[in-house]
Amino acid sequence: MPIDFRSLVLTRRRFVQFGAAGSLSMGGLIDAKLRADNAKITVPSSIRACIFVFYYGGPSHLDTYDLKPHAPSTVRGEFQPIKTSVPGLQISELLPNLSRVMHHCALIRSMHHNNRLHDSASIETHTGRQASQGDREEFAPIPQFHPSHGGTISYLMRDRRLDVAHAALPFVFNNVVPTPCQGGGFLGSAFDPFRVTVDSEKQHYIAEELSIRSELPTQRIGSRRDLLSTLQPVTLKSTAEFDQYYNRAYQLLGSEKIRRALDLSEETPETRQRYGVYPENVAGHGVAHHMRGQNLLVARRLVEAGVPFVNVYDFRQQGQNWDAHANNFAQHKEHLVPPAEKSLAALINDLQERGLLDSTLIVATGEFGRTPQINNGAGRDHWPDCYSVLLAGGGIQGGAIHGASDAIGAYPDKDPATPADLAATIYWRFGFDPKQHIVDRTGRPWHVTDGEPIKHLFNA
Repeated sequence: MPIDFRSLVLTRRRFVQFGAAGSLSMGGLIDAKLRADNAKITVPSSIRACIFVFYYGGPSHLDTYDLKPHAPSTVRGEFQPIKTSVPGLQISELLPNLSRVMHHCALIRSMHHNNRLHDSASIETHTGRQASQGDREEFAPIPQFHPSHGGTISYLMRDRRLDVAHAALPFVFNNVVPTPCQGGGFLGSAFDPFRVTVDSEKQHYIAEELSIRSELPTQRIGSRRDLLSTLQPVTLKSTAEFDQYYNRAYQLLGSEKIRRALDLSEETPETRQRYGVYPENVAGHGVAHHMRGQNLLVARRLVEAGVPFVNVYDFRQQGQNWDAHANNFAQHKEHLVPPAEKSLAALINDLQERGLLDSTLIVATGEFGRTPQINNGAGRDHWPDCYSVLLAGGGIQGGAIHGASDAIGAYPDKDPATPADLAATIYWRFGFDPKQHIVDRTGRPWHVTDGEPIKHLFNA
C-alpha cells in the first residue's frame, strides 16, 4: 500500500509536544501514518503463536526429510527411508518419532537462497532478507538491520497488552560473534527478544529481566516510578510510546505467569522424559534431563503463558552442531538427530493433547542443507541451493508437501521457495498482510516481507 507523505502534517501544538519530548523524527511521523493505513488491512487470523526451532549449522536434508534412495552411492548416504503416518510419505529411518506425527506436519522440499556461509544464511533465515553486508561471516560485532520474525511480530503486536511478545532461548547464537538477526533491527531495541538462558548443570532457566537487583528493594523501585510519574507531564508530555515500554518493563517484573513458565519443576517427570533425557549420568545429577529437549518444553510453556513468538536455538557455535563437514552419518545418527527428533515429536504431541496445536505453528529449519556429493571425509558441506523445512500445527494440512528437489537433492525441481516466502507464511498465519509497511530509522518504508505465503499447505 503506497504511503501518502503529504498527509504527514503536524499541528503547531503537536509539533511543540514532539519537540518538548525530543521525539520529532520522520520515522515516528511515518509510523503514525502506517498505523492508520495498516489498520485498514484485514487478513483472517488463525494462530496465536509460533515456535521457530533453529538447527544451527545446517542439517542434511538428504539424510532426514528428502532421501534419494535411488541416487548413486556417493549421494544417497547410509540411511533408508521409512513409512510415516501419511500414506505415501517417507522420511529417514533416523526419524521414527516424527514418522508417527507426520499427519500433523507439512514439508517444504524446495527451500533455497544464495548464502553459502553460516552468518549470512542465518540472517536470511531469521529475517527473510539477504544480509546487507552480503554473503560473509562476521568476526566483529555489527549492528542488525532487518528485524527478525519475532521482532517484527512484536512490533506488529505493540498495541496489545502482552507481557512478552517475543522470547528466545537458551542463548544468543553465534559463530564467532552474535549473528545480527535475532532482534528488532531497524525497528529498535524495544523489539529485541525476552532472553532466556539455561544453567544446564542445575537444569534451571534464567531471565535477567525478571530479576530485581538486591540493592533495589520493591519500595525503592516504587519510589522511582512515582518520581518519573511526577516529572512526566513536564518533560515527557507526548511520549506515549515511551510510556508503553516503561510500563511494560514494570509489568514484566510482576509477571508471575512468565516466571512460572520457566519453572520446569511444575511439569511431571513423565512429561519431561517425553522430551528427552541423557542415557547416562551427567555432572553428578543422575539421569539428567536433556536440555535440548527441555528447551522445547519451555517453549511450550511460554506459549501457554501467552507469548506469541518463541525462538529456540539448537546449538550455539562451531563444535557439536549440525555443520557435519566430516563424519556426517555418524554425527547425525549418534549425536544430532535422536534428541532433536524425539523432542520435536514430543512438542507436537504435547501441543495436540493440550488443544494448542491448531493455534500454534511450529517451524523447524536450519540455515541451509548439505551437499548432495559426499566428501572425502564422509561429510557433507554447506548447500543453500535446495533444502527442507518442516512445519507442524497452525492449521497445516497433514502430510502436505510444497515443492520437490531434483533426482539428487541439489536444486528445486518444482515450486522453489525462499526464506522470504517462509516469513510471509508466518506473518499471514498470524493474520498480518505480508505487504503492509514498517519503517526503518530513516523513515524509509519496507514491506514486512517481499515473499508470498505458501497458502496451499494449510486448511481452507
